[in-house]
Amino acid sequence: MKIIPVACLEDNYAYLIVDESTKSAAAVDPVEPEKVLAAAAEVGVRIDCVLTTHHHWDHAGGNEKMAQSVPGIKVYGGSLDNVKGCTDQVENGTKLSLGKDIEILCLHTPCHTKGHISYYVTSKEEEDPAVFTGDTLFIAGCGRFFEGTAEQMYQSLCVTLGSLPKPTQVYCGHEYTVKNLKFILTVEPDNEKVKQKLEWAQKQREANQPTIPSTIGEEFETNTFMRVDLPEIQAKFGAKSPVEALREVRKTKDNWKS
Repeated sequence: MKIIPVACLEDNYAYLIVDESTKSAAAVDPVEPEKVLAAAAEVGVRIDCVLTTHHHWDHAGGNEKMAQSVPGIKVYGGSLDNVKGCTDQVENGTKLSLGKDIEILCLHTPCHTKGHISYYVTSKEEEDPAVFTGDTLFIAGCGRFFEGTAEQMYQSLCVTLGSLPKPTQVYCGHEYTVKNLKFILTVEPDNEKVKQKLEWAQKQREANQPTIPSTIGEEFETNTFMRVDLPEIQAKFGAKSPVEALREVRKTKDNWKS
């Protein structure tokens, strides 16, 4: 399994997931189809399907053009999301396969949008799995609660995604890492792992390199939104439950100016 990030728009990521034995690929959120098709051509793979995380234009906006460029391509999207160009609806637990070696499990991770889907990808080659989290989980952050509640985001982040194996590589929808980590330091100023990761992320960006992927394990160490089960995080926000803490962290981030 090979994963190729494709930088799109100002700070979006599309991705190619490649089954190397068959040279077939899935495109995740190909908002700029020309760039994604060029990346596929460069490594000599054909795109068999599109995996859409959610209906927002900067993720699903390239689907129709993609379908024109690759006739007959399947475009997957959440059954509760009105995804542009969707040919095949998926829901929590839907299983897809790519080439010979790759399995894709669809996980319903609502809150940012009602039908948001994260795609958990495993390979028969015993490599570390990967998850494509769109705008639900960012490195050191999470998406705004546009269509859902703190209860839903807690379930999506800490239960659904949080129960994936710790080495699972996290590929999110945007390059927000530096800004997110700066915010996390205002909440957890003594978290050494956050300081180290921020220093690393700043160097990556100065070199025009991406900060993805992270891992689920790293997120539990550096992402306050996934650390709301900890009594010390709840205490900082005067919260009596993880959900209440998550609601307060999000509210604080929404009003924070970097």
